[in-house]
Amino acid sequence: MRTTHLVAIAALALAAAGCGTAPNAPNEAAGNSKPLPGAVLKSIQIGPDVEQRILALNPEHISEEDVRDTLSKAPAPRVYGIHGGVYPVELLMRSFGRFLTGMGYPEKRIRDAGDNSWSYSPYGSGAEQAGEIAWYYEHEGMRPLLVGHSQGGIQVVKILHELAGSFGDNPQVFNPLTRQFENRTTIVDPLTGEERPVIGLSVAYASVVGTGGWSLALPVHWAVASRIRTIPDTVDDFTGYRIGIDFFAMDAPGFENLKTFHANGKANVRNVTLPAEYSHVFVPATADLAKDPAMKTWINAFDPNDEAHRAPLPNPNASNVLWAADVWYGIKKHWCIELQRLIQAQRASAAQSHAPRSMAAPSGPDIAVRRPGIG
Repeated sequence: MRTTHLVAIAALALAAAGCGTAPNAPNEAAGNSKPLPGAVLKSIQIGPDVEQRILALNPEHISEEDVRDTLSKAPAPRVYGIHGGVYPVELLMRSFGRFLTGMGYPEKRIRDAGDNSWSYSPYGSGAEQAGEIAWYYEHEGMRPLLVGHSQGGIQVVKILHELAGSFGDNPQVFNPLTRQFENRTTIVDPLTGEERPVIGLSVAYASVVGTGGWSLALPVHWAVASRIRTIPDTVDDFTGYRIGIDFFAMDAPGFENLKTFHANGKANVRNVTLPAEYSHVFVPATADLAKDPAMKTWINAFDPNDEAHRAPLPNPNASNVLWAADVWYGIKKHWCIELQRLIQAQRASAAQSHAPRSMAAPSGPDIAVRRPGIG
């Protein structure tokens, strides 16, 4: 039955591969939603005890208890998932969203703020999606996390290049509530209060799985075809997953050099090969993993840098668990980092507002705020 489903979905994907999705109709007249400088920092309230616990966390080692007792008590970055292919594959990315909520991630930061969808189309405008990511950062105070499956992975790389200005464009801010561009190419940085361009904005984390192959022949992806393995500086941490044998992505043993992602600057880029028995289509089908307490504990304890001390899988036959565990590790790591940046920015702002007018507030290393995309 699994094979039959795979063939059916593949047929649908090939039949509709050249078709894009029509843009959503706007809900209301487009306006300019630019917040006032400092408004976002003031609007986010985190209790002092939770703040201290967040700042004390090591982002590289976030336990199940850290998620439950600390991170879940504060806001989370937007997870911007992009599904692959057509509607049946979109349902699989919804399964991944359910996996994240089962692991403790807030559902409202996974689903679209406008239409409540679980993921985004890989056929959408890269400039539109880059502008939407800028809008989310401006209004939520934390940089989004991008996860792309199959053609959605191509779209993730395209968005990173849109933010880098690789196509010569100057992306406008795109409002997910009105489904329209706003008449501006800058945002108010929520952490510094300064106005900055959309171009050069970095996201915190991005990952792609099963990217490339036949889909790059589609006209909608031509712009990024020559750059698909090159990751610009518009992401801090990037992970590219390839499946040992992947018919759709045209991948197999011996293709490593062709399938390796690399940075063209300072982005931290990882390349991970998943087991050959993983299915390209079904990799995001992970919701059930979070329903098994033993498996959930194993995934929360997963450390990609410490394979030697990794416990045996509770269920050796579980599907897609290595991908799910590795992506979850990256998401909770950057959930922690983005919260720490937010809290540091709030403290720096409070110190500045209480400093004598003739004196600048001191800025120590514990409250330094890195401006995303700059240095």
